Amino acid sequence: MANVIEVGKAVAEFLKQTLNVKDAKVTKVTKADEGWETEAEVYEESSFIKALGLPTRVQDRNFYEVKLNDSLEVESYRRKGSEKEE
Repeated sequence: MANVIEVGKAVAEFLKQTLNVKDAKVTKVTKADEGWETEAEVYEESSFIKALGLPTRVQDRNFYEVKLNDSLEVESYRRKGSEKEE
């Protein structure tokens, strides 16, 4: 069974590859009934400025929630604040 450090590494690597960012900082890891629930902080290009088509170095600070199963396979992820919180 995986430990917290392995979970953190798996989440950081997943987010770096998926979002094409330099770094992902895992801020929370919780063992759930059938896997793991995590949160991570990521700095991404500003989506607003990017939508305007302007070149920029401005970075948005976003938080992602990532759920993994016991085999450390990502089952779901979402950016926090991107939809109504429950």
